Amino acid sequence: MQALAELHAAAFGYVPEARDAETWGAETWGRVLARSLCWVTAHQGEQLTGFVNVAWDDGLHAFLLDAAVHPGRARRGVGTALVKRAAREAALRGAGWLHVDYEPHLEGFYRGCGFGETRAGLLRLN
Repeated sequence: MQALAELHAAAFGYVPEARDAETWGAETWGRVLARSLCWVTAHQGEQLTGFVNVAWDDGLHAFLLDAAVHPGRARRGVGTALVKRAAREAALRGAGWLHVDYEPHLEGFYRGCGFGETRAGLLRLN
């Protein structure tokens, strides 16, 4: 789990030992993955270079979360391959829909992965 915390920190620019909602450490990743429908990883040799998590509602809806590619491997198709593999794996496990939320600058990436536009709402709780 430490490798996952370090990858996520490198991809999003924070310290892997921090413990707030955006900067989880290794112990939190263990709890997250225990409840996931599936996850997909990419490696270069022994190094973890990419990750995508798929959460779900125990029904038809799955949710793409925590997508990360190490900056040294970015823009080489790693992220697209991970997302497409995650979609296939989620479908094989019974999901009928795969949702993703993203920031505006990632729209082209997710469109390229096959996601269409949909309206959604967001309520900040804290």
